[in-house]
Amino acid sequence: MMMTIAQYLAYPVHGDGDLGADAAAHIRKGEARTLKAGGSWIYDNEIDSVTGSFEDGDIISVLDHDGFFLGLGFINRASKIRIRMLSRGGRQSDGSFSVTKITPQFLYDRVRAAWEYRKHVIDTSSCRVIFGEADHLPGLTVDKYEDVLVVESLALGTERLKDVILASLVQVLDEDGIRIRGIYERSDAPVREKEGLSPLTGFLSEPFDANVLITENGVRFLVDVANGQKTGFFLDQKENRRAIRRICQGAKVLDCFTHTGSFALNAAAAGAAEVLAVDASELAVQRARENAELNGFSDRVRAICADVFSFLPAQEREGVLYDVVILDPPAFTKSRETIKSAARGYREINRRGMALVRDGGFLVTASCSHFMDEEHFRKVIDAAAHDAHRRLTQVEFRTQAPDHPILWGSGTSYYLKFFIFRVDVEK
Repeated sequence: MMMTIAQYLAYPVHGDGDLGADAAAHIRKGEARTLKAGGSWIYDNEIDSVTGSFEDGDIISVLDHDGFFLGLGFINRASKIRIRMLSRGGRQSDGSFSVTKITPQFLYDRVRAAWEYRKHVIDTSSCRVIFGEADHLPGLTVDKYEDVLVVESLALGTERLKDVILASLVQVLDEDGIRIRGIYERSDAPVREKEGLSPLTGFLSEPFDANVLITENGVRFLVDVANGQKTGFFLDQKENRRAIRRICQGAKVLDCFTHTGSFALNAAAAGAAEVLAVDASELAVQRARENAELNGFSDRVRAICADVFSFLPAQEREGVLYDVVILDPPAFTKSRETIKSAARGYREINRRGMALVRDGGFLVTASCSHFMDEEHFRKVIDAAAHDAHRRLTQVEFRTQAPDHPILWGSGTSYYLKFFIFRVDVEK
């Protein structure tokens, strides 16, 4: 539902009315191990029965096989992820448990907690403000680009709570002196179909210019929140982009899968002598060129449209070498069934990338798929180094920026693996 910012500011978010239904899911004996380990999901085959009256998307109680209260979550019979948890029984000082109601005030407090956390750990001018399960607001992502919010809703229960959560966020930010001028929705991921939801995109507030100017690490970028990938920009690499600056001064740099030039421009800002940025999307390449011009880097940053898998071997045949090669590809796998083919892709680009690094230069490489876990990714890189006859010295290992917190027990919240290596030719 579209509302004006004034309506978001006036929306009632401090009520104590119970948003839950009078129903309960009963877990099968020995099931819900992921939930009990700290996760947020309960799958369809873990539930013995559901009692009481409810509709899909309702918030219901969750009870263990012996009737022990586990928490509250929203249910959707159309999804294999049958219940996404919003709260758990809270242990009191005397060892007893309390049952929390889900109210507008409860959701406001969750949003306030998410924002307070960001204020402690990251530059909040542009950041991820809500990161789904890791902020105990499952199925919802909200990115803040200066004074614009971009929303991705992936679950039926989230859809039903979206207005009150967004109103809470607008009010929380306003209380801190940040006036949001617009909200845009990018709920177009295919995974919504598994929840029985259609894709949604468009303004959730008064329309505004969808090209938003942000500053990250002192570099300016134009972010297209309506047409860019995901929500328009990859905020999760913010601190990793800053980390490469130490190795880029005076360097000849190749940035593969550049998107809109974020790593390339950080390399230029660090004093790189020349940067070649490559992406298969002409739209992204054009935006990378605009961003280079915006920062006065056009003389040192060149962006070209090319398929990286073809470009890298062509460069190798020509004998071209770089001081720094950056590989930041999109996720090669979004399911367990395609991990083997994804591993081949990662191995290929890393082997090719290493071959283009001068002796003693640096390789920067990342994977953003949570299915390609850290151990598997390390093995792939090691195999690529063997294929390329290179020796690797690990300089640094990093993950996603802290505004994308990793919730232990929830494997999907840990997805980004980022390495910097020194590369030496075997002798």
